[in-house]
Amino acid sequence: MDAAWLEDFLALVDCGGFSRAAEQRGITQPAFSRRIRALEDWVGAPLFDRDLQPVALTAAGARFRPVAEETLRRLFQGREAAREAGRMAAATLRFAATQALSLTFFPAWLRMVETAAPLDATIHLTAAHMSACEQMMLRGEVQFLLCHHHARATNLLMTEQFRSVMLGADRLLAVSAPDRDGSAPRFRLPGAPAAPVPLLAFSAESGMGRILAGAQADQDGAAGLRTAFTSHLASVLVAMARDARGVTWAPLSLVAQDLERGSLVRATHADRDIPIEIRLYRPRVRQSPPAERLWATIARQA
Repeated sequence: MDAAWLEDFLALVDCGGFSRAAEQRGITQPAFSRRIRALEDWVGAPLFDRDLQPVALTAAGARFRPVAEETLRRLFQGREAAREAGRMAAATLRFAATQALSLTFFPAWLRMVETAAPLDATIHLTAAHMSACEQMMLRGEVQFLLCHHHARATNLLMTEQFRSVMLGADRLLAVSAPDRDGSAPRFRLPGAPAAPVPLLAFSAESGMGRILAGAQADQDGAAGLRTAFTSHLASVLVAMARDARGVTWAPLSLVAQDLERGSLVRATHADRDIPIEIRLYRPRVRQSPPAERLWATIARQA
């Protein structure tokens, strides 16, 4: 069994389609399909229901998924441990961060940590949407994950295999381009069913989308809205809002300067803001000495 088959399997789970998964893995779709079929032959059972769109896991696939994730994570961790023991690689701290936090929070936070205790390590940051960040963490490709969190939104790291610490606070608020007078939003929430407001929405891969869905579960969050555009990048949705394409939700850390300049204004009352946390996740298992020193510094600051 080729370990790459496990990565193919998880890529297909994440993407939901053979074409997108093959593109993500950098191979042709026929070659990707053959590798998935080879894995199913090795397992001895179909792992995907190909009659559904997007493709879905069978009962056997659902049972196999945590095994694949754990196996890959242990393989990556074992490889890193071997490299460290053999002095084959310099000390590296590997972070995954959601796109918005990689721009607005990570640089200043890292500077604060380094002021408290020099890290003496190479910093590697990968910025991506929440689903991709989760997969990197589950596979052991990164040591830390920086993301937004809300009590009503779940993520794949909320298990006993991982731990987290709160680093800061943020808020989700609805914003719109101003009207011609610049004193009021061009699009205001809530909208009216007769004239629905165009919504610039987060796609399914986005952690912000999960937070909104969870936080608005007991509210009529979709009333009077018409989805006009979707993206997993908050920065893209904010740019579309500046261009007066609709209303979007965004973290205050990302739009604070826009609000000060007047290029964006609130689209609803402040009492509808959604308080959110900024959290750093790590595996519970012991990591490299530089990673453990960093965590000790963070724990003292927290």
